[in-house]
Amino acid sequence: MSSGVLIIGAGQAAAQLCISLRQGGFADAIRVVGDEPYLPYQRPPLSKEFLKERPAADTLYFRQEKFWADNNITLDLGVPVASVDVAKKRVTLADGREFDCGILFFATGTRARDLPLPGINLPGVFSLRKIDDVRKIRPALDEAKSIAIVGAGYIGLEVAAVMRQEGRAAIVVEAEDRVMKRVAGVELSAYFEKLHRERGVDIRLGARLAGIEGEGKATGLALTSGDKIAADVVLVATGARANDDLAAAAGIACDNGISVDHFARASVPDVYAAGDCANFFSQRYGRNIRLECVQNAIEQAKAAANAILGKPKVYDPVPWFWSDQYEIKLQITGLLDGYDLAELVGNPSEGKFSIDYRKGGKLIAVDSVNDGRAHMMGRKRIAAELPEKV
Repeated sequence: MSSGVLIIGAGQAAAQLCISLRQGGFADAIRVVGDEPYLPYQRPPLSKEFLKERPAADTLYFRQEKFWADNNITLDLGVPVASVDVAKKRVTLADGREFDCGILFFATGTRARDLPLPGINLPGVFSLRKIDDVRKIRPALDEAKSIAIVGAGYIGLEVAAVMRQEGRAAIVVEAEDRVMKRVAGVELSAYFEKLHRERGVDIRLGARLAGIEGEGKATGLALTSGDKIAADVVLVATGARANDDLAAAAGIACDNGISVDHFARASVPDVYAAGDCANFFSQRYGRNIRLECVQNAIEQAKAAANAILGKPKVYDPVPWFWSDQYEIKLQITGLLDGYDLAELVGNPSEGKFSIDYRKGGKLIAVDSVNDGRAHMMGRKRIAAELPEKV
């Protein structure tokens, strides 16, 4: 039986595990299997700089090819994993190859949430999760005068900002009663709604999608209200679901992601998971959480590496996220669901402010707009008020 580590997925968590293991003195084999043909790369720029500036794919790489070779890390890219046998510690790829390992690490990330609606598979309908998604949508956008975006979360609003900066019409359709409702408080949602409307984005709140219009190609949206929205391109940005199918099929416990403990260990011995695909219990917040952010992918992968190296350290983070829209940098730290008090610090009209969110007197989250200091202090303050309890 091999004593090496096999990593399924080639994103942020996979790259960080490789780096941390080698830095920690791990000398056994490391193999990374990814279903995309690219070296491990960063994804947040896909809906921002990469979409707008159209650089080469290698500008997103965490490390160039020489790094992986120099550190004796084998990359099998462009081929998905077909199945996992945890009893035999064996992974079978779609091309029939099989690999054994001592330790298995899932870094499978997420995929766009399915919308079972009429017309969803028409040409001209796109999602935005991978490099190839950008390469598909970018030529269509170059020919388009208007884009309809389904979903007013980070990706939807970031793309809307890029489209307006390019002079294209952007219509955002959101089923909720405010933008970024899942991640932002009422005041922050109002600020970003105003920002986008002032920049010319047509935002339709409380609007539910009935289907995609078009014959042979998407020509717009049909809403349940009966309204029609014409557009040259449709982007579906309604969130993501964890890629936990392989793990679940292998008998590994999953619940909205692969269930892991505070050391990134899954329910089966010698199996770990980290990043967007992993779900764990936060003592700080008193509930299970699955975090879709760079910070979590990095730090949880470090926790997995520590455990593999025999130096386990509890992972219970104060999470943080960011979004760039126009010249505005939004930074969020903590989780604000269930807050009972929001306190505004600064003046939104000046384009620099923060909002503290409290629950039962405890600081649980801080939203910061163009205020890096408030963000950094917020992370420290939340950590002090919501200490690790493990």
